[in-house]
Amino acid sequence: MRKSTKFFMISIVLLFILAGCSNNDNSDEKTSHDKLQVVTTYSILYDIVKNVGGDKIELHSLAPIGSNPHEYETLPLDAQKATDADVVFYNGLNLEAGNSWFEKLMDTAGKSGESAPVYKMSKGVEPMFLTTEGKEGEEDPHAWLDLQNGIKYAENARDALIEVDPENAEEYKKNAEEYTSQLEVLHQEALDQYSKIPKEKRVFVTSEGAFKYFSKAYDFQAEYIWEINQENQGTPSQITQVVDKINDQQIQGLFLETSIDARSMETVARETGMDIKGKVFTDSIGKPGEDGDTYIKMMQWNIDTILSGLID
Repeated sequence: MRKSTKFFMISIVLLFILAGCSNNDNSDEKTSHDKLQVVTTYSILYDIVKNVGGDKIELHSLAPIGSNPHEYETLPLDAQKATDADVVFYNGLNLEAGNSWFEKLMDTAGKSGESAPVYKMSKGVEPMFLTTEGKEGEEDPHAWLDLQNGIKYAENARDALIEVDPENAEEYKKNAEEYTSQLEVLHQEALDQYSKIPKEKRVFVTSEGAFKYFSKAYDFQAEYIWEINQENQGTPSQITQVVDKINDQQIQGLFLETSIDARSMETVARETGMDIKGKVFTDSIGKPGEDGDTYIKMMQWNIDTILSGLID
């Protein structure tokens, strides 16, 4: 067993022991929550569920803002929150599959099996697939970068909350309708704005190949240094391949993700003589009070940044 796994399991045991002692010492205190207890796996789902659930839910995101949800190292607090949760939302499409962290957490929290209140936000999304050798056929998880899929996520959150908490069904329906209307307007805005870019210029490069769904929805060609976040990324051969492609096609749009180390893209920029046009959001919203601190704001930021970077 890995050292980190041993530490995690020991921490879980200690947490539950301490929690039990606390309950015994404070038996007169109210320990139940009036609000529905909800857990999401990362910040983008957190924000979507927040808009649908409104003030009827209390939320906890596992992977914090700016972190990598592909391979997250869970904390004892996450196990406690997951155990106490009335509902758990995850992306699916292999996003939480790294090191099987989500599956292990659900096992620890006693939420495994078909009857558990665990819901896949990407239900109903038409999956796109990886093409890297050895990963062919694996689902690409970044469906939320197509706003049409973001609408599906919100609708799935609505349906799950209603199933678990039918007493507040009308509130969840109203919130979801208002929220998805905003997403529909932004999706149409993206289509209108991108129609201004000539077809031959609708090509850009990011570090991770997270923009498949985006490119299909908004008619772009998206290139990348590596296809999906993993241990083997930004290698010399990957950089050489994308540099050659940029030079051959004279691609002007290089963009750096907010949650990715900048060094690989900076190397590509030096090797090609191209500028990095700006930063885009992929796996996380921005920190509170900063750019892109909601799903709508991060998508608006991406739409504007890509437009200005390619239309110059």
